[in-house]
This record gives sequence, structure tokens and C-alpha cells, in this order.
Amino acid sequence: MMLLLTKDTTPIIGWIASLLGYIMNGIFNVQSAIGIENLGLCIIFFTIVVYVLMIPLTVQQQKFSKLQAIMNPEIQEIQKKYKDKKDQDSMQKMQEETQTVYQKYGVNPAGSCVQLVVQLPILFALYSVIRNIPAYVTNVREALMPLADKLVASDGALEFFTDAAAKVGVKFTELSNLKVIDTIYKFRPDHWDSLTKAFPDLSGMIGTTHQQIDHFNFFLGLNIVNNPMDIIKDAISSKTYLLVILAALIPILSAVTQWLNTKLMGTVQTGGDGNDATANTMKTMNTVMPLMFAVFSITLPVGLGIYWIAGSVVRSIIQIVINHHLDKVGVEEIVEKNQKKADKKREKRGFTAEQMNANAKMNTRSIGGDAVMKKAKADNGNQKSGEKTQEQPAARPEAKPGSLAEKARMVEKYNSSHTKK
Repeated sequence: MMLLLTKDTTPIIGWIASLLGYIMNGIFNVQSAIGIENLGLCIIFFTIVVYVLMIPLTVQQQKFSKLQAIMNPEIQEIQKKYKDKKDQDSMQKMQEETQTVYQKYGVNPAGSCVQLVVQLPILFALYSVIRNIPAYVTNVREALMPLADKLVASDGALEFFTDAAAKVGVKFTELSNLKVIDTIYKFRPDHWDSLTKAFPDLSGMIGTTHQQIDHFNFFLGLNIVNNPMDIIKDAISSKTYLLVILAALIPILSAVTQWLNTKLMGTVQTGGDGNDATANTMKTMNTVMPLMFAVFSITLPVGLGIYWIAGSVVRSIIQIVINHHLDKVGVEEIVEKNQKKADKKREKRGFTAEQMNANAKMNTRSIGGDAVMKKAKADNGNQKSGEKTQEQPAARPEAKPGSLAEKARMVEKYNSSHTKK
């Protein structure tokens, strides 16, 4: 896999990565000021800070999951009720009844998706920063810059780094300071030896820079730039079995902590009979995901493994606290707060709760909505002559065509025409 390790320029993700890069750079500067210049420890602190900042999003997501566990039995009953009915009217009624359940609990059915959509760019940006440390951490870049300047000006640099970049998985598109830094930051010990042989005049500077980068990168005996698989192979060759154990712990802990996190998260709680397709899918995912993390962690740099382990542990701790808080608050209070928020949003848009409730019963955006509205108009026009009708409400300002207010009034007229005194 070829990687471009300079700053991420992807819209949104790149902007977030730059912001997160400032946070990581600040953490490393604080560590440097107290004499602890270690990137492994910096990754752990960085992960803690970012996930703590994301707590509000996590709380909202868990509130939705908690209510989902209570709503799902009611929604499943509605689905069973219309299971064998595929006509437009039945599908419309199922949609209306389902919407009524969401409205009952003050929940936006798209709420959980919104939280995930917001979190995903942050998580991708977080990954980008961890993967591209020299691009975001000033001290690391400055430690490599003097050597990079000398190498760029040396004869044979283009040929050497084109070959070296391919070996360490870096996309080398041009001979520049940043590309050289991207490449040599990922060097293993044998690559540093090759660099010294290729540029003997710079051997002193190469040795000093190598020592400085190792000082930054080694965490609990492991170089965060190398992957566990390579570390294990080298350790077995040199009979350094302690390193084998330490390197093997990275994928093992990645899988275990991820499994623990999925258990605590309970991302989809059906509260049903256990045969729900979504629940079965999530159970499968909760089994497969930890195994995938183990595979990724053994083939990707140790630094990413540390990030995944730290992230899972931090999320698990935060989840325990959130679950305890939500259990203490109670479902009734959550529902009440949700309904108050929903009412405030309606009022800002100029609609009363009664109007919106009426509109929810006739959700014109659902399947067959237009057909139902046409039926309402036709029935209203075909009333039998002499039949008594209900008193019409006081005149109100004209609603804009196609607005929710107009649709709500159409529903009121429909209900009035079908209600006998």
C-alpha cells in the first residue's frame, strides 16, 4: 500500500486533521518541556483528549440507542401487522404508525445517522494525523529537516529515495524536503544502514538523526513506525523473545479492547425477540470487527495499534460513565427533554405541536403520500347532499402552497369531513 504522508489535503477531513494536528503538536511540546519526548505516549494522550472532546456526540448517540431498545418492540409489532400487505394504503399506514412511535418518544429517526456522519470525518482525520506524524508535529519535522536538506542537495538522491520510498510504502512523486522526511521517518534499521552507505559524507549527521528519531519513536521497546509482524520476525532471528511477546500484544490487545468496546456500546439494541435481522447483523459485526482489528494491527505500524488500543479503552471508560448517567436519569426524563426540544424547533419554524401531530399522521413524504391527499380531496368533494358537516374553524392567514402548514390544514379538513356529529 502506497501512502502519501504529507498533510492531508482532502476537503473537510484535511481541515479537521490540521486542527487535530495542532492539538497533538501542543501535547508533544508540553511533553518536551518536561523532558518526555515520546511519540507513543503522545499518541495515548492525544487520543484521550480527542475522545473527551467528542463526549457530547457520544452521549447523543447513546441516548438514541437507549430509546431504540424501547421503541423497537413497538416498531416490530407494526411491521408484523403489515407484513403481508404491500399495497400503497397499507404501506402508508405503516409509515404513519411508525412515525407516531418516533414522535411519541421525541426521537428523530435520522438522529443516530447524523451523529455518525459528524463523527466519521473526525475519526478519519484522527487516523491521518497518527499516520503522518512528521507533517503535524513540529519537533519531529525539525529533527529531520537538516538531514533532508543535505540529502536533497546530494548527487544520487533522486534514484536512492525513489527506490527507498517504494520499500517503505511511500508514494515518492518528487525530490523535496517533505518527501525525503516522509520516507526516512518510516526507515527500519537496515534502511538507515543503506542510507549511510549511499551517502558516506553525511554519516555523522545520519547517525545523530537516526538516534534522535529512535528517541522519539521507541515506546515500551517497540518502534512505533515498524509493524508488529516485522518486529516479530527480526526478534525471532535475533532470539529477542521479549520483543516477540511485546509485539504480539499489539494485535491481541487491539482485538480484545475492540470486543470490550462493542459489548459496552450496544450500538443496536433491539429489545425484541432476538430474531431481528439488524440485531443478527450487528452480532456478526461485533464478532468480525475485533478480528479485523487484530489483522490490521499486525500489518500496520505499531503507532496505529497504540492509537486503536487507547481509543477502545478510552471509549469503554466513557461509555461506562455515560451508561451509568443515563440509567440514573431514566428513560422518562430523556423522552420529556426530547419532546421539549422538538416543540421548540417546531415553534421556531412557526408551527404548533398540534399542527405537526396532524401532519405526522399524514406524512406526505412517505410512500403513497400524494395518493392519500388526492383521496382526501375527492372524499371531501363527494359528500352526500344534506349531510351535516362540522363547523369550520375561524379564518387564518393563507399558508404558502406546498408548505407544512398547508398540508396540516388539508388533513384537518379531511378529518372534519369524515367525523359525524
